Amino acid sequence: MAAEWVCVQRQQDECRRYLDQFKVLDHPLKQSTITVLESRGTRSKVPTAANGISLSSSNSAAMSAAALSLDPLNIAFDGSDPLSQFAKQQATSLGKDPLSRMVAEMESVDSVAIKSTPLGHRNSTGKAKEPTNLLELDLIEPWAARRGAILNKYTTSEKLSIVTSFLTGGETIKPQTTMSEKVKYRLEQLDDFDEGSVRQMLDLSQQEYVVKIEQLNHELVQAWNQDQRVKALKIAIQCSKLLSDTSVIQFYPSKFVLITDILDIFGRLVYDRLRTKADYVHPGTREMTSLPENFTPEMVPESAKETCQNWFYKIASIRELLPRLYVEIAILRCYSFLAQDEFGLALRRLTKMIRGIGDPLVAIYARCYLCRVGMSLTLDRTYIGENLDDILTVYHTIYNGGIRSEIARHRITLNGYIALYLPALDWILQGAAILTTDNQLDDILQRCKEKKNPALLLQSMMQSFRSDFIASRATHFVQILSSISVEGLSRGQLFRLLGSILSHTPPPPEQRVAVLTSAMKTISCLGNAEEFMQCAEMWAQYTSQHFGLKEVDAFLGNVLHQMTPNRLYEQHYHELQVIVDKIVSNAQDVHGILALDNFLPLLDLFQKETVKLDVCKNVLTSYRNATSCDNVIISDPIVTNALMYISRVLNDSVNALTGEDERRQISGLICHFIGKVDFGRDFEQQLAFYVEARSVLSNLDSALSTLIHSVNRLATRTRRIVKGQHTQKTAAFVKACAAYCFITIPSIIDVRTRMELYLQSGQVALLNVCLQHADSCFEAALNLIPEVPRMVESDGKVLSTEGFIKTFVVNFLSTLVIVPDNPTQGVLYLLRLLLDVMPRYPFEPNSNILSSIYLHVLDFLSVAAQEVYPYHIVNVISNDELYGSDPKFIAEVNELCCTICDKLLQHLKALLESNALRAQAQLALDLFLKIITGADLSVDKMFTLTVNLWNLAVKNRNVIEPKQLQTVVTYTEHLAQITHMESQRQCLWMLLEKMKSRI
Repeated sequence: MAAEWVCVQRQQDECRRYLDQFKVLDHPLKQSTITVLESRGTRSKVPTAANGISLSSSNSAAMSAAALSLDPLNIAFDGSDPLSQFAKQQATSLGKDPLSRMVAEMESVDSVAIKSTPLGHRNSTGKAKEPTNLLELDLIEPWAARRGAILNKYTTSEKLSIVTSFLTGGETIKPQTTMSEKVKYRLEQLDDFDEGSVRQMLDLSQQEYVVKIEQLNHELVQAWNQDQRVKALKIAIQCSKLLSDTSVIQFYPSKFVLITDILDIFGRLVYDRLRTKADYVHPGTREMTSLPENFTPEMVPESAKETCQNWFYKIASIRELLPRLYVEIAILRCYSFLAQDEFGLALRRLTKMIRGIGDPLVAIYARCYLCRVGMSLTLDRTYIGENLDDILTVYHTIYNGGIRSEIARHRITLNGYIALYLPALDWILQGAAILTTDNQLDDILQRCKEKKNPALLLQSMMQSFRSDFIASRATHFVQILSSISVEGLSRGQLFRLLGSILSHTPPPPEQRVAVLTSAMKTISCLGNAEEFMQCAEMWAQYTSQHFGLKEVDAFLGNVLHQMTPNRLYEQHYHELQVIVDKIVSNAQDVHGILALDNFLPLLDLFQKETVKLDVCKNVLTSYRNATSCDNVIISDPIVTNALMYISRVLNDSVNALTGEDERRQISGLICHFIGKVDFGRDFEQQLAFYVEARSVLSNLDSALSTLIHSVNRLATRTRRIVKGQHTQKTAAFVKACAAYCFITIPSIIDVRTRMELYLQSGQVALLNVCLQHADSCFEAALNLIPEVPRMVESDGKVLSTEGFIKTFVVNFLSTLVIVPDNPTQGVLYLLRLLLDVMPRYPFEPNSNILSSIYLHVLDFLSVAAQEVYPYHIVNVISNDELYGSDPKFIAEVNELCCTICDKLLQHLKALLESNALRAQAQLALDLFLKIITGADLSVDKMFTLTVNLWNLAVKNRNVIEPKQLQTVVTYTEHLAQITHMESQRQCLWMLLEKMKSRI
């Protein structure tokens, strides 16, 4: 044996490292003030934190000055390099010529004058810009927001056709042979300004049709850019004619969107062209300038007015009504070049012209385009009212026999045909509601409901009118929707829409009960399960937000009553899932919702496992969101059972194929629920809950870990209540808690988690004087060390577990100090077990972790040999009291120290053979410190070993930190001064002389 270790008795503070101490006057985080001398000699104070970070953005200038004062180079160039400084000067007025500088100064003065006015949006006179049209009021949803929804909704699988002379392909339409047909064909040629043969493209799919329309759009822009104005007009006319074709009627709204996009581009091209030709001489100057944004017709030159009139004359010569209407509407903005008040007259004239269109669907979309363009031009709303009047006048024609036969020919239902009117009608009614009083809206409502089959009008009205107007008349709307004829629409669709509105804008409190009662009465009598579920899906949020548990339970009972017969719920899983989500997420009392009589039966309707899993996960997610920010706990057994049922579903869904993210998400939800359960002082019921949860949540390591932590916390709370003095009842209870943990931990898969839980459970058992349980936990934890893999994967990275092993052992040794030996196991049997299992862990070949652990074991043994340990647990007799420094016990400790020291010396030799000089020098220094701290240096072998270790470290001083040797010398000197053993003190001084002689 190379070492002959004999532990020394020492005072508790002798082994502490000696550190230089100095007095600190200010707290590191205390706010300080820096006084900065500015260029004029004034002083400014900059509040900063201890690290120099400014605490106030308002003092940024002073802060920058302070920063500049710290660095002379920064002073010279304002914190930038010379080239950047010169470039900055060139960008400022100093780098400009005198004329440019004068212009810049004038512009800056003008900008300051404009910015000094109270409103930010200004015109040239400095006044706030007044809105010039209805769209600028921002009271209506833009058409661009509706465009995509229309194109997605109104699609077709039927074949389409297109007639044009500007696209290649298709069949040529030849003129007829009879005289009347020849005359008709020539007139059509004049109408179409035909350059070549008109071609008809047949059997186009919807996607191909859209591509052809885009090609026409491109042809129009290209023709315009090539100064072929007539060709561009011809394309616009032919595109407008396409809107008279209703052969594929279900695609008409989307066709309207595509064609009007082209017409909008044509109108903008014409307007911009006239604008460029309308340059005028600004009063007081001789230069031609472009018209300002708010120009008046008096400012427009006569040549531009004449060109504008020519455009309108060309369009007026188009013989067919529909293209003449659409093209004139497209360039309607050009009337601003002719007369001040021409918009209103033209809009009302065009409104009357639309009366000549016989097809009500074509007519209402023409009115929609007229209103859309008109609302972007003027604040006048008279024409919108006239269009609405005309729509109401001819509304009955939508349901006449001719239309019904047309619908039958197209093989679509009346409901599908009626739905085609919604985009146009919605836009017109939304425009009619702008800046309209409630009395005027009431008048529109009264006129609409008096019509036969007013369901279309009412649906569009609810989608277009202000939600507060509808909510304040919710009772009236429910009565209307319950009694009107709904041919062409479904009553459920109307109530679904009303429920959606009331969910976001609730009616007055005095109407809420009556609205819910009447609405649910009507919805329940629809006689169609699908319509009922669509309505219930929307009214669930309204019920949950504005009513108590009684009404919500009645609502859920109604849903159960409708879905249970003939297993109808199997066809409506999605709607049921939405209802559950809205009820739970919007509930004012989520615990009360979970305790409702009809809540769990509603969850039982989900027989499909994947759907049931999603529903339960959403319920627990909503519960977590509702209870994460408060201290609400669960003590109601009904609520606990409901959440336990949901947790069981989630736990049972976890298997070997479940992803790590999914497992982590489910575990987080369940752990949150477990943490919320608290039965107060009824600890036995609390433990019973944890026992039940253990049987339910067997597939989730995180949930089991949470249960073990909760039981340990429960045992600790019990000890705190009895103030460490257990009675027979509380002692039995904490033993039950310890047994629970010991039994549960083996169910966890991850070996590292098991080790940590065994250690923690043993510590809690020791705290509660359950010594046998503590020994069992510690022994089980140590036996798991060989099972820990060398490498593990965490978050996609492969990491070594050596760091975990070291941390675990250090924690265990600090606990082992106060663990008394089991009389049947021998002296320090847990430490001997640790020393036995540690070499069986697969350490890396060049790892220093094992030697580091042995050094910590020496620390533990040094403490174990003391007469009084540094800390104790009440009512636990540690080894210092158990053995009373018995010589046999001390001999066992010294023997273990010698064994550990020999292993460290063997490791030093192995490091020398592998030429690991740095690791060898560091280990030599560490062992040197352990020896002078805990071993008796009066033993010749140990003194000699200490000198040899120091010489080895000094020999390799070039591979260790330069100040490390001096720090060790200082610490040795400190020990020599404070040690109370004379022999130890003399040996330390002798050692110091040898140490200093080698430095």
